[in-house]
Amino acid sequence: MSYSFLANLPHELSVPEKGILSRVLRKDEHVNITVFAFSADEELSAHSAPTPAVLYFLEGEAEVELGDEKFAAGAGSFAYMPPLLPHAIAAKTPVKMLLIQVKRPPGA
Repeated sequence: MSYSFLANLPHELSVPEKGILSRVLRKDEHVNITVFAFSADEELSAHSAPTPAVLYFLEGEAEVELGDEKFAAGAGSFAYMPPLLPHAIAAKTPVKMLLIQVKRPPGA
């Protein structure tokens, strides 16, 4: 069995001076797990994904748009998104965020 262990996830990626960085932590037939670091005032514009996904904010403050609603997110904020839900993220301060995309088994 293959596994991953990170003792301190927020330290796995540094916030860039400008822009957005990402690092794939795990990608296989079951999940795609990526950690993101946003500099202040960076954003991912509205988009959707074909898989269910989870956002977990590790550090910083952001505005998260889920469908037609907007939420203030900070360290510890969590969001579950069903497939095809339009969503966007705007960093208000430097932000670190974990994204987990759950892949559906073939035929499910």
